[in-house]
Amino acid sequence: MIDSDFQTLKKTIEKLLGIQCQCYKEDYIKRRVLSRMRITGKEHYRDYNSYVLSDKKEQELLRNALTINVTKFYRDKEVFDLIKSEIFPEIIRNKGRMRIWSAGCATGEEPYTLALIIHDLTRLKTDVQITIFATDLDREALKKAKAGVYEKRSLENLSENQIRRHFTVTEDDKYEVKPHLKEMIRFSQHDLMSGKPVTNYLDMILCRNVTIYFTEEQKNELAKMFNPALTLKGFYVMGKTEFMSRKVEDLYEPYNTLQKVYTKK
Repeated sequence: MIDSDFQTLKKTIEKLLGIQCQCYKEDYIKRRVLSRMRITGKEHYRDYNSYVLSDKKEQELLRNALTINVTKFYRDKEVFDLIKSEIFPEIIRNKGRMRIWSAGCATGEEPYTLALIIHDLTRLKTDVQITIFATDLDREALKKAKAGVYEKRSLENLSENQIRRHFTVTEDDKYEVKPHLKEMIRFSQHDLMSGKPVTNYLDMILCRNVTIYFTEEQKNELAKMFNPALTLKGFYVMGKTEFMSRKVEDLYEPYNTLQKVYTKK
């Protein structure tokens, strides 16, 4: 009976929230749901399902719980150091423009980090066209990303010089991203489960620390979806704890396996 009630709740999640539960590990779904059940005082899946159906605020809170991301500026600094020192200069030198997709951007720290790096590399080259597509399923996370206002702890990996040049201190001692970085980024809602890329002709796709709760099959489908969206030799950056499956490794060549960076064949 309990399992039947949980399956009913999963159907509600899929229909009401647009989240495809089969693409996530069941233990992950249960942990997130049980957390919301404890907070709302619901003991049974059946009761919580009824509550979700009747309460729009809880629908958003559950969506946020299922798509939660923890991030900060320059998370996994070694990856961004590689991007800054080798990859971006190569793209700019060869193409004179850059199109990047930050897939699963959460609250925006990753795309703003990319914009910060690009700005510092191209400030003397005003003719370089830059577009960063930043997407996430979570509407609330995207709202925060567009606002670009962060606590000081999110900036702990940045130097004081970087903070001074790229952020404005607000009245409540938070830090707002300056317009010269915001204008590089196009934020939009996008479901990685949709099977369609946000755009094509991309020079780089970053999908880092997003797929750890996906099934192996779904991870492979993502790698297949990303491939045709990239230009030839375009870069695919994975999370440090993730790996390229043998089923899709024929689509990519290793560029830096330690930092989980690959290029399209």
